[in-house]
Amino acid sequence: DESVIGTIFYVMENVEGRIYWGPLLPDQTPAQRSAIYDAMNETFARLHNLDWRALGLEDYGKPGNYVARQISRWTKQYKASETERIDEMEKLIAWLPEHLPEGPRDAIVHGDYRLDNMVLHPTEPRVVAVLDWELCTIGDPMADFTYHLMQWEMPGDGTGGGSAGSLMGADLAALGIPSKEEYTAWYLKRTGRADLPELDYYAAYNFFRLAGILQGIVGRIRDGTAASANAADNAGRVRPLAERGWEFARRAGAPG
Repeated sequence: DESVIGTIFYVMENVEGRIYWGPLLPDQTPAQRSAIYDAMNETFARLHNLDWRALGLEDYGKPGNYVARQISRWTKQYKASETERIDEMEKLIAWLPEHLPEGPRDAIVHGDYRLDNMVLHPTEPRVVAVLDWELCTIGDPMADFTYHLMQWEMPGDGTGGGSAGSLMGADLAALGIPSKEEYTAWYLKRTGRADLPELDYYAAYNFFRLAGILQGIVGRIRDGTAASANAADNAGRVRPLAERGWEFARRAGAPG
């Protein structure tokens, strides 16, 4: 309502708490880390369990075909921003749309759910706010959850695509951080799902999606419109992400 202050605006709440930029939580004990991961999992499951129709969000997104639409969107962005040919990316562009999973019921999807996009209570292992909703829509919760699982699979040598870091190579048991399998079991129990079918496909899709997002940043560098001081770092991350995505596609049945 532009008549209120003369322009479009939104209201933010000031929430006091902690934000962690990496998944290893170095200042926490093993028990505290486990509790924080449990809280993060519970919050995500609660989001996906919300009845978006009852909340009046029927026109918030386009129900159905979420993964297909995402593949199309990020393929177009990748092609518009392409700066070098990456064979694995071309293979993913061809293979992913031909092997779409049978989509589960639609849910509210966050689009970038991770530890550094939430505020934890100042002293308790409790999520008091979730941030960065710009990719939120109505879509496939399995795509959303498996994107979240990428921190267990992200290359940990600086070739990953986000600030949230990687859990690969860490001694999770000693740290008190659940394994990917344990964390997935928590989520499945909370959402009432028996299993997570086609996990490898979703992993391939999410590495492809992240590669497409980062290539868009690289393209903006090329065009002189990238504002981030770290934007140039993304150029070296696209290929490793595409290669990792194709590894999962092959696990899911893609030809060698």
